[in-house]
Amino acid sequence: MHSASSERSESSEPSDSPDPPDRARTPLTRERALSAATALADAEGTDAVTMRRLAGELDVVPMALYRHVAGKDDLMAGLVDAMISRFAAPAPGLPWKEAVRSHALSARAVLQQHPWLRRLIETSTVRSPAVLSHLDRVAGAFMAGGVSADLTHHAMHLLGHRVWGFSPEAFTAPPPSVSGGLPEPAAAPSAAEVAAFSAQYPHIVAIALAATGGDLTTVGQGCDEDFEFSFALDLVLDAVERLHEAGWPSRRS
Repeated sequence: MHSASSERSESSEPSDSPDPPDRARTPLTRERALSAATALADAEGTDAVTMRRLAGELDVVPMALYRHVAGKDDLMAGLVDAMISRFAAPAPGLPWKEAVRSHALSARAVLQQHPWLRRLIETSTVRSPAVLSHLDRVAGAFMAGGVSADLTHHAMHLLGHRVWGFSPEAFTAPPPSVSGGLPEPAAAPSAAEVAAFSAQYPHIVAIALAATGGDLTTVGQGCDEDFEFSFALDLVLDAVERLHEAGWPSRRS
């Protein structure tokens, strides 16, 4: 028979049972909230990223989340900042054209991994420190190569959204909505539709024929966006280089 003292001794030994949930839970931080929001946006689009839904994903009450994120607008701005932090810096010592090109292609790589990012950037009205820092780095790449602040200003306007890894396209469908999902494939046009379209828009049809090698059944598949992005980016940078070498100033009064 065990004594009372031995029972007390045995009961005081460490238990093998897991910690209570409150003790084992990972502390909630803004970074953890944004990471969960990113995963949710990747899976379901940003329409699914609400404060209540995110709190559920994190297994916290909504009020706990509000200590780290002010609201939906702050959450969306935080997602943009989190994605910018993933942009890779150009290799040291690159010529200015290659450095700017690297900035743009790095941004594009992140945007292709997270297609919902494009719409957030397009609709953002906040110039956060992360946004301003990215723009400053791109401008700095120009100016490190001797391109004047004046020409850099106009080059940045010319690059437009290419600084962020995308560009408005004349001949492709609108980008996917923030809700996510894949667009339905377009049906191949009939001969009658092609004839009618050709009569009304002959030049667009000529472009489509050139782009598809004459096979209009592939028109609905869209253009090679990676090629178009790089083509436009290189054209812009070649033009800026030519103006820079010519010592071009803007013609402002």
